[in-house]
Amino acid sequence: MPPSLDYSPFATTYKDRADYVPAVVDALLRVAGMRQGDLICDIGAGSGHLTEPLLQRGFSVDAVEPTAAMRRLGEQRTHGYPQVRWYDGKGEASGRESDTYALVTFGSSFNLTDRARALAETARVLRESGYFACLWNHRVLEDPLQARIEELIHDRIPGYSYGMRRTDQTDVIVRSGLFETPVALSGTQVFRLPSRAWCDAWASHSTLGQQAGSGFAGLVDEIRDLVRAEAGDWIDVPYTTRAWVARLVRDGKDARR
Repeated sequence: MPPSLDYSPFATTYKDRADYVPAVVDALLRVAGMRQGDLICDIGAGSGHLTEPLLQRGFSVDAVEPTAAMRRLGEQRTHGYPQVRWYDGKGEASGRESDTYALVTFGSSFNLTDRARALAETARVLRESGYFACLWNHRVLEDPLQARIEELIHDRIPGYSYGMRRTDQTDVIVRSGLFETPVALSGTQVFRLPSRAWCDAWASHSTLGQQAGSGFAGLVDEIRDLVRAEAGDWIDVPYTTRAWVARLVRDGKDARR
């Protein structure tokens, strides 16, 4: 289980992160057989990066987020949508009712849970034949500017690791015994973003922040200087969204009782 992480220090700039690739979100919803109006539980909803796209596509969402500062940002971002409710909770203990949801999503949050316990909690709150999905956004590291940023990071933090964020989630999902073999999805899109906001978003990079320690702020400044020199006011960043979508096994509900 990963250590408990308070996202409060990262909250203010988290909203500046790039969106998930829309085509992958759409494909995820097709695999899960979702219909407009279906109720989704978005766990680790943060500042609403996945919650809002789900709302935009006509779904009702219960957004679960343990960090109050992040939850406030998410509430602000989605305040115009009547079909969303925000709750305090986490992947292993969502606080939501059993047998309720057609789909449970973890947008860039599954890696911050005890995954076996989070899958068991997901099975508990899903309706029969409901779906689990987890997804992450990854910068394409082969892009020349992103490669230079990676070189800088690894120079400052020897042995730097992204942990399980960039690993295949199939095995842990199947080993739970609660879900069918997942469908893996991926798609890449170039996002044109204001360089300043994109650099500010690095201050929300918890994986980097944990490993950089006291040198985190200085490293973010070095990334900012590099981007300023190379990209100007706007930066084109290719992102790949990777997702895993799995249906609850037929006897999955019985396994949780």
